[in-house]
Amino acid sequence: MRFVSPLLLAATLSLAALAPALAETRPTLTVTGTGSVATTPDLATVSLGLTTTGATATEAMSANSDALTAVIAQMKAAGVEDRDIQSSSLSLNPNWVMNASSTASEVQGYVATNIVTVRIRDLAQTGAVLDAAIADGANTLNWLTLGLQNLRPHEDAARRAAVADAVAIATLLSEAAGTKLGPILSIQEGGGPEPMPGAMFRTMADAASMPVEAGSVEVTASVTMVFAIGE
Repeated sequence: MRFVSPLLLAATLSLAALAPALAETRPTLTVTGTGSVATTPDLATVSLGLTTTGATATEAMSANSDALTAVIAQMKAAGVEDRDIQSSSLSLNPNWVMNASSTASEVQGYVATNIVTVRIRDLAQTGAVLDAAIADGANTLNWLTLGLQNLRPHEDAARRAAVADAVAIATLLSEAAGTKLGPILSIQEGGGPEPMPGAMFRTMADAASMPVEAGSVEVTASVTMVFAIGE
């Protein structure tokens, strides 16, 4: 067995403990790069439904259920798949109105509202789907957004652009400072906003036969990179 001097071992351990501290004093340059990719959306997501009234809670809910069933059937006939229709909210509330003497509120019937979220994968059929829903009784359209069915390839392209931007910035800064840009010490993703397709808001009267223009959506990413400098 090889004998290691206690003094040599202590010196070795001391240097090992000191190494991180020495590394921390190494001159570095930290930059943040951003990248974005614009592309044509291929998915429309719509929140719609209907509101019905009835003298009793049962009547209001029954009328709502029958009407929404017909609306969903029309959307399916227009090409929407079962997997792309999802219930998102259901409410039933008393309809409070002021009495004739304006001294108190009283219940005059009930109001039922049922909302579904619908994904339309054939963007060209968006107007037709909305027309079909409205024609068969839908009277509530909360919002319509345009997005992407497969986001990952566009996210990756934005990430590459963000890294290239960070490297370009670091190169420029190091050259301007008269120092040499060293190796990359760390890369951290984050800070970039989520893709924000242009949201469209309409009343039901506006929505009938509504043309839907695809336009473009932008996917963004950002990275923070740390470079060694002065080598």
